[in-house]
Amino acid sequence: MLKPKVKQAINDQINAEIWSAYMYLSMSTYFTTQGLTGFANWMRIQWQEEISHAMKFFDYMVERGEQPILMPIAAVPNKWKSALNVMQETLKHEQKVTALVNNIMDVAIEEKDHATKSMLQWFIDEQVEEEANAQAIIDDLKLVDGNGHGMLLLDRELKTRVFVDATKTAE
Repeated sequence: MLKPKVKQAINDQINAEIWSAYMYLSMSTYFTTQGLTGFANWMRIQWQEEISHAMKFFDYMVERGEQPILMPIAAVPNKWKSALNVMQETLKHEQKVTALVNNIMDVAIEEKDHATKSMLQWFIDEQVEEEANAQAIIDDLKLVDGNGHGMLLLDRELKTRVFVDATKTAE
């Protein structure tokens, strides 16, 4: 059994992870309409990752004898100014998710919930990677400055990304 504050924080995070997945799927659609199928692929992989993150939290609650309460998902953005704008919003969002995960860790520490602290360490490490990946693409986009050849190469590179469910290899 989870203490009420930990249970609520994790349940809220499930909703946040699913919202993130919806946002990345929306971003994928935006990139598809812009003819940037590699960027669209990268975002679709992000969508899959966020769903797997939600399920890791979901499964953890079930394993601890709790029933996750699924809440409505708020609308997500669907318009952006440019590829750079999308990636800047991605980084900003990942920083928000990092803060949410850190908050759950603070609650787990406060509640002396060592099992939850152990589970959360994977997410803390994952968020460092998520922010670094978004920043790397932002840096690349700034380097090519919208240049057709540079954008073409970057789009091709992002097309090669494949989904690997890191939540399963972490168990």
